[in-house]
Amino acid sequence: MTTTPSADTRLAALRTWLSTHEHQYGLDLPSLAVASADASFRRYFRLASSGGHGASLIAVDAPPPEKCREFAEIAGLLAEAGVHAPRVLECDLEHGFMLVTDLGTQPYIGVLDPNEPARAKPLMRDALDALIRWQLASREQVLPPFDEAFLRREMELLPEWYIARHLNQPVDEKTRGILDRTFALLVASAQTQPQVYMLRDFMPRNLMICEPNPGVLDFQDAVYGPITYDVASLLRDAFISWDEEFELDCFVYYWERAKKAGLPVDADFGEFYRQLEWMGLQRHIKILGLFSRLHYRDGKPRYLADLPRFVGYARKVCERYRPLAPFARLLDELEGRAQQVGYTF
Repeated sequence: MTTTPSADTRLAALRTWLSTHEHQYGLDLPSLAVASADASFRRYFRLASSGGHGASLIAVDAPPPEKCREFAEIAGLLAEAGVHAPRVLECDLEHGFMLVTDLGTQPYIGVLDPNEPARAKPLMRDALDALIRWQLASREQVLPPFDEAFLRREMELLPEWYIARHLNQPVDEKTRGILDRTFALLVASAQTQPQVYMLRDFMPRNLMICEPNPGVLDFQDAVYGPITYDVASLLRDAFISWDEEFELDCFVYYWERAKKAGLPVDADFGEFYRQLEWMGLQRHIKILGLFSRLHYRDGKPRYLADLPRFVGYARKVCERYRPLAPFARLLDELEGRAQQVGYTF
């Protein structure tokens, strides 16, 4: 039986690996300190450097099967597209270590404030412009397809982890029927959209304020999929919510700029907006299940507090479109039943 190395063992191995690159990059090994962690098992460390690639570099601990190879390949694609992403200086695919350039310490999420939309607007427009450059670089058969099986696999996290585990409610025949019909509608909508490069986690937490702005992080899961996905994930995020006026301003800005750039967005803004909302709902369904799984399986409870935000996103979209209304009623019914047996969000 194989065992996963402890965090301390991994850190010691990372230090040893970095020591082999110490002189080439002018690394100050004693300065190694935690920079951040994320929902996966990846960890990021910052250390001082005098090797000409910036005053500091980032060491990444991504234990297999975390995606070092994909990170390096997609970093190259982003650079080719004119999007500011970390450059991979060194990579040990076997052990899951990387040394990459540092995009700084100021993420979008730290400065964006829904109560100050005028300050947020230029930052969001920078992000949307970067997204358009990325989408314009799209080519078929380069990234994995975000196909029907992928879409359904993500949404099946909802009945398993949110309904059955988090709400402790049975997925009975009636519930399964509503889920199947809703999932079929969302899959069909996603598949009829133009397909482009899709980052999947294009959100304020993964964008850095830097020059050129923004810096883009956490892109190793990029795929080839629906054109509205990343726009929806940017504005309807896990950690920050905007009023509809600000959202619409950003959506219109993207739609107009994308059309002008030659991207195949729908010529009718109303239909583009519907596609975006339904795509966002697919993502929100996935995240309700994913965040529940992070808590119950992976021992990361901090994500649980954001579940009500996504229930709110989902309910608002479903109430706008008659074919999705049964799913809105199902959410209300499940929440009501859960509260009756003593559960509260």
